[in-house]
Amino acid sequence: MKILKAVCLVVALAVALLASLRSEAVTLQSPAPDFTLRAMQGGNLRLKEQVGQVVMINFWATWCGPCREEMPHLNRLYEKYRNSGFVVLAVNIDDDARQAESMAARLGLKFPVLLDTAKQVSKLYDLKAMPSTVMVDRDGRVRYLHRGYLSGYEQTYEKQIRELLKE
Repeated sequence: MKILKAVCLVVALAVALLASLRSEAVTLQSPAPDFTLRAMQGGNLRLKEQVGQVVMINFWATWCGPCREEMPHLNRLYEKYRNSGFVVLAVNIDDDARQAESMAARLGLKFPVLLDTAKQVSKLYDLKAMPSTVMVDRDGRVRYLHRGYLSGYEQTYEKQIRELLKE
């Protein structure tokens, strides 16, 4: 009986330890996990340096059809609201940065494209779907999470951008 209790205790501790080691999922109202990535346009960009702006972090890949469909809408939103304190950070997770650069050029993207070839930031944000979009308020807190993309999501994005810009 003592051995069974000891085994149960060891298993419970192991499960607790593994749970604590797992990357913490991004939750609403929590501070957005900070990161620094190389920008396709040159230099590095750090999320923390964007505090004071409304930030849309969009995780995408060239092989993702919905990602490619969504990008022109994000471009339009960026062009419309960038002078009001809004920025899009498009985090590409392709293994080959050249694919992202080629696709961004073809799509005429105006916003920063960040390269996460090692997938460190996508792991930090615990991605479950592609694309995934995280809306961060001016104080650096996660306010909205979107998994995947369907036509019409851009209207929801725009409503959320306007709300966050008013705060």
